[in-house]
Amino acid sequence: MAKAKTLTDKELRKVLAYIAVRKHAARNRAMLLMTHWAGCRVGTVAALRIGDVLNSDGTIKPEVRLAPDQAKGGRAYTLFLCDKLRKELAAYTSSIDVSDSAKPLFFTQKRSGFSSNTLCQYFWWLYRQVGIDGASSHTGRRSFITNLANKGIGVRVLQSLANHSSISTTQAYIDVNDGMLRKAVELL
Repeated sequence: MAKAKTLTDKELRKVLAYIAVRKHAARNRAMLLMTHWAGCRVGTVAALRIGDVLNSDGTIKPEVRLAPDQAKGGRAYTLFLCDKLRKELAAYTSSIDVSDSAKPLFFTQKRSGFSSNTLCQYFWWLYRQVGIDGASSHTGRRSFITNLANKGIGVRVLQSLANHSSISTTQAYIDVNDGMLRKAVELL
């Protein structure tokens, strides 16, 4: 099976611009950015509850503690949210009813939570609508890991952020590109 395409900043902006003029823009933007800016798998995005990300005072948590049933492999781990993602989530949660912390963070038009399969299909459809070939529900996760590797983050840190049990799995996610190769030879 082919690896999911990693997106450039320009391609991500194109996807976000498409989302902005469609129904459920705030929700869809937040779901997409959870994959690109936190490296979430779609199963984790689907499993998130309001109480996982929202403090009792209504602010967004900087760290989300995921229970074993919310993560692949059944291992609990911590999801770290950057400031810009926390702002996106704050904008989204301000538009929904957050009174029941046990409810899904992201819900369908029928007010039920998304399934992993439904989110996989949504992301596949979204990238096709924007005209990005090779992108899938794993594109955000691969882009997240590759972008951090591009910025010099070590593979051991990336492994922990991705909740991979093997460092070789993390290494397979890193998409080597011309920019990385140029930076490498310029170190000489």
